Amino acid sequence: MIQAAAPELSESAQLLCAALIATIPLAAAGLTLMNAGLGRSRSATHAMLGSLCAVAVAILAFSICGFSWQGLPGGPAIRFTAAGHSWNWIGREPFFLRAVQFDNPRAALTVWLQLFSVGIAALIPLGAGNDRWRLGAVCLSSAILAGWTYPLFAHWCWGGGWLGQPDVAGGVGFGLLDSGGAGAIHAVGGLTALSIACILGPRRGKYAPGGIPTATPGHNAVLVLFGCFLNLVGFVGLNGSGSILLSGAAARNVPLVAVNTSLAAAAAALAAAGITGLRFGRPDASICANGWTGGLVAASAACAFVDPAAAAFTGAVAGAVVALAVEWLDARARVDDPAGSISVHAGGGLWGMLAAALFARTSNPDPWLGQLAGIAALLFLILPMTYALNRVLNRFYPQRVPAEGELQGLDLYELGAGAYPEFVTHREEYKFNPKSK
Repeated sequence: MIQAAAPELSESAQLLCAALIATIPLAAAGLTLMNAGLGRSRSATHAMLGSLCAVAVAILAFSICGFSWQGLPGGPAIRFTAAGHSWNWIGREPFFLRAVQFDNPRAALTVWLQLFSVGIAALIPLGAGNDRWRLGAVCLSSAILAGWTYPLFAHWCWGGGWLGQPDVAGGVGFGLLDSGGAGAIHAVGGLTALSIACILGPRRGKYAPGGIPTATPGHNAVLVLFGCFLNLVGFVGLNGSGSILLSGAAARNVPLVAVNTSLAAAAAALAAAGITGLRFGRPDASICANGWTGGLVAASAACAFVDPAAAAFTGAVAGAVVALAVEWLDARARVDDPAGSISVHAGGGLWGMLAAALFARTSNPDPWLGQLAGIAALLFLILPMTYALNRVLNRFYPQRVPAEGELQGLDLYELGAGAYPEFVTHREEYKFNPKSK
């Protein structure tokens, strides 16, 4: 993470960081295509517009107040004393980015990186809410995530808070390593997705009266698989810039970050293909795509601090975790997650944080303490918090569309037009007529 007296970035490092950050929206595009492709065709436009709105709301909410709670290391913060130690709990910067010194390249680039990072986090829950989440609720929930939940954990991890800060005299610090946001971005977004899926409930017809899940495949596997390649480019930018700006890695480590990120994705996709091939007799395209993305997520925690072999192993395990978690959530827990967001981002992110303790080469004398503390904070602080906040929102603004909206499709119900009008409004013209020539 950045310390208060972090070294100045050279001009070449600044240009490299700027180029890497500029590619991160490709990851947002990839996740958007995957969310849309794994949903039903009658809600495809809604999924795409919902993603755009979620990113827009997240960027604005984070700029207005979210960054104030996150802050930068060494900035003003709220601390409290417990058990004889000082805990750095939350930042207290002025609203609207007024205290950011944009003539300081490191601070300016970090803020730019965080705007895209919070947008990625806000996209993740949309996959779990596919086909039944109201557009207005998407915007309000994204504002909660970007304005409070994400910046709170990001402060603990990257803003000088108690998780990421090294162990210093008089204060509490665990030295959590999370260079590209396996925990701060993906696990936070994935746990929010779990909350949304539980609050919304399963799609109508998803489970038979006996609780047996009904297969509801996504409508466009081409979009899903194309999104995987966009994700690879965007994650290299996210992991590379995060390693430099948030974990103090040298710019010369960016090629290692790119290699490790690519290896993790490749190993994860093949692991998912192997598992689905063994279990179902043939590989499942959607689970392989989710495995690929889960590998990218898992590599994010320690991408600049592990050997390529460790990155490949991390990815392979992530692919297995995603493949098994998708099936378990669907068939056992009866949590309807059409895009696999919970398995990919929560499962992959938590495993990535754990893998960092196993394989990362850092100066932290006790890496297990930091990584386990981060996982515990996510599961026992962030998850209950995000569930409670969205439950309160649902009380005052129901997040699920009415039954007729779900049956009709969110495109027509909320937007008045579909993504594929030829097939929706003129499908009778395409039926085979044996008397026609």
